[in-house]
Amino acid sequence: MTAESRIHQLRAELDQHNYRYYVLDEPSVPDAEYDRLFNELKALEAEHPHLVTPDSPTQRVGGSALAAFSQVRHEVPMLSLGNAFEENDLREFDRRVVEGLDQPGAVDYSCEPKLDGLAVSLLYRDGQLVQGATRGDGSTGEDISSNVRTVRNIPLKLQGSGWPAVLEVRGEVYMSKAGFDRLNATQAESGGKTFANPRNAAAGSLRQLDSKITASRPLEFCCYGLGQVSETIADSHIGILEQLKAWGLPISRELKHAAGIEECLAYYQDIGARRNDLPYEIDGVVFKVNSLASQRELGFRAREPRWAIAHKFPALEELTEVLDVEFQVGRTGAVTPVARLKPVKVAGVTVSNATLHNMDEVARLGLRIGDTVIIRRAGDVIPQVMQVVLERRPDDARPVQVPTACPVCGSQVERTQLIKRSKGKETTSEGAVYRCVGRLACAAQLKQAIIHYVSRRAMDIDGLGEKSVEQLVDEGLIRSPADLYSLTFEQIVDLEGFAEVSSNKLLEAIKDSKRPSLARFIYALGIPDVGEETAKVLARSLGSLARVQVALPQILTYLPDIGLEVAHEIHNFFEDAHNRDVIQQLLDSGMQLQDEGDLAPEFAASTTLAGMIAKLDIASVGPTGAEKLVAKLGSLEQIIAADGIDLRQALAAKQAEAVREFFKVEANQQLARAIEAQLREFGMHWESEKKVVEGLPLAGQTWVLTGSLERMSRDIAKDKLESLGAKVAGSVSGKTHCVVAGPGAGSKLAKASELGVKVLDEDAFIVFLGEQGISV
Repeated sequence: MTAESRIHQLRAELDQHNYRYYVLDEPSVPDAEYDRLFNELKALEAEHPHLVTPDSPTQRVGGSALAAFSQVRHEVPMLSLGNAFEENDLREFDRRVVEGLDQPGAVDYSCEPKLDGLAVSLLYRDGQLVQGATRGDGSTGEDISSNVRTVRNIPLKLQGSGWPAVLEVRGEVYMSKAGFDRLNATQAESGGKTFANPRNAAAGSLRQLDSKITASRPLEFCCYGLGQVSETIADSHIGILEQLKAWGLPISRELKHAAGIEECLAYYQDIGARRNDLPYEIDGVVFKVNSLASQRELGFRAREPRWAIAHKFPALEELTEVLDVEFQVGRTGAVTPVARLKPVKVAGVTVSNATLHNMDEVARLGLRIGDTVIIRRAGDVIPQVMQVVLERRPDDARPVQVPTACPVCGSQVERTQLIKRSKGKETTSEGAVYRCVGRLACAAQLKQAIIHYVSRRAMDIDGLGEKSVEQLVDEGLIRSPADLYSLTFEQIVDLEGFAEVSSNKLLEAIKDSKRPSLARFIYALGIPDVGEETAKVLARSLGSLARVQVALPQILTYLPDIGLEVAHEIHNFFEDAHNRDVIQQLLDSGMQLQDEGDLAPEFAASTTLAGMIAKLDIASVGPTGAEKLVAKLGSLEQIIAADGIDLRQALAAKQAEAVREFFKVEANQQLARAIEAQLREFGMHWESEKKVVEGLPLAGQTWVLTGSLERMSRDIAKDKLESLGAKVAGSVSGKTHCVVAGPGAGSKLAKASELGVKVLDEDAFIVFLGEQGISV
């Protein structure tokens, strides 16, 4: 292919990508792929300058304005930035700047995160917002004035005084990660379109023809510079932004000054390390020569300033091919599809596998084996397939088929059934998950169950990593978690990775694990939908394993944050004969559960008969009807025995008939009696003895831990706070009582300072714990 033909091909492809990205808000390739194509075209045009045309993508920025919006001509073009992908690219940029300015010493730069959103222009006249526009093609954009007025952090009138008569502010409209998650959840619930990433969500929200839709979306704005301005504001870029902030315009909290290229590189590394903790998506860092006089001296190229550059992070999204789809078996037997990919580097890591979650997700994506797909990786998150590039689908692409037999043990694979319970009725539908019915007879399920059981947050058996567990299962040495406690030195010393010292250490760690807290033990069992917090609720509230094992679902729903579906999962787990056998074997091995005791005082005599009747979900009978029924008839037995006349004296005819029909069923009578009997047995019955509840000192308070604590782990700090009654949250809000900040604290500490939340360092925190009688 000739250079001219390739140039024409690249222009056509880039124009199509621009159209999909800027006009349709439906990009079909990740940014990294676009950058490669653009750089190839740029290099070819540099080699053959006579082939450069005014309509080449290298000679303009962005795409055409939507016909549905009126057009706005930018008095000062909105240019894009050159990119640096490697450290040497940035050093080369600095060399050009230094040579261009011909001045001694290091150049001063401004440093800001490069937000991943939509570039906009805001025009203020005499301090009033009069116009908002998209970048468009750099010269002409779309008039989105009505929409930008709905973005909450864009001031409609500037604060203070002294602003120029004409002030054009430029910046990025974006969506925070939390806002993006909320929007997609809302869209999914209402059957609307979900978005691939926050950038797409922001662009799609800002370019709605109906501004009421824009107003409902969690958009934010951050300014990064100026367009036209009727008078000078400051003599430096940072000075301009600080003045804009004084007038009420939001600027980046991460804005910093750097003296020379080494400080720029240090900033890049720092932001990169904190990237996943930032509340918004960024794809790099923007460095600008800080002095405006120096900016004017350096000037512009055709489409970008010589005094600024974007140092990009490794791409979070990439294109690759699906070579096959295999199925893995997890701890609960879930048979999960996994895409085997043509290896590709994403965010600096070579990726060859990506999760597909379940077959409903495969259907939603329309994925076939052989497809070209966009995959995304952020931080330590498992790479996932975001989108199929349909225009690249080969003719021999194959559909994904669920195996009928477990790929590990050969047992039958069944589709799960979802049971929805309401008002005494159960509705069954097909679930999204397929499950192997082999349980612990399936080596994959057994391995995952053991790995979970020995993990740090569960039984914390040091020395048993995934490979060690796999060896023990493959050698037939363990067939359930209980078998760990009968392992001998002779059985493990000859295994790969073990020797005399490590074998003795492992046996000692297994022995030490025999005194877990009740909460850790419950979590280690691997009950579906029971995480650490739910395990703690069960342990604190019911006080003993014996109560947790026999608790009826309706009893469990009296506990905080346990709904009926989770309650049924817990109850069904302990009803399973195999699970009961394993638990008994664990107890017989010498397990001594700590912290067991009485029912939590706040649950003693905490129920009412009316509340219990309401939990039976009798059709048409809610809490008010239940109270009327109890007021008239007085006891459960009288309610069960009541005839239609008695019931109609307490309730409306429809409700009375519903109660009569419900208790005509023998199984419902037995259930009601069983619930009352268990309430009495546990001490929760309304006739039980009421206990005095001593309030915990931090009850009702929310605390947040951030940074690295040096004298204790964050897990231990969390346990100590929870023992005092505090709730430990993962994010800072106006409801946060206190933040404990160790070295390396980042955005959470900044948020606490912004909201005026109390902050303790580790030393002060330890003193505080001592004052509460908690030793460290």
